[in-house]
Amino acid sequence: MRGNIAQLMQQAQKMQENIQKAQEELANVEVTGNAGGGMVSVTLTGRMECRKVRIDPSVVSDPEMAEDLIAAAINDAVNKVNQASQEKMGSATAGMPMPPGMKLPF
Repeated sequence: MRGNIAQLMQQAQKMQENIQKAQEELANVEVTGNAGGGMVSVTLTGRMECRKVRIDPSVVSDPEMAEDLIAAAINDAVNKVNQASQEKMGSATAGMPMPPGMKLPF
């Protein structure tokens, strides 16, 4: 019984190290979301910090369209960050089963 607990603790510590490494790697990731066939692009880091927004000048003449395209580009970038996060965290916890419904990072 004690051997199982010690092994479980080692696995938990290894998983914690892997999660921390994955979070650090994710912080350095940059993804670009696009909308309107590239008329608007938004670049976010893995920490959801906006690094760059590019808007084609032709979009500026129609404020409603610009607003919609900016929102769509942000949503596209957020979805890409979430996908990258799931991939990184999934590989960080591959050796240890997670309880149902538990999400990472904590």
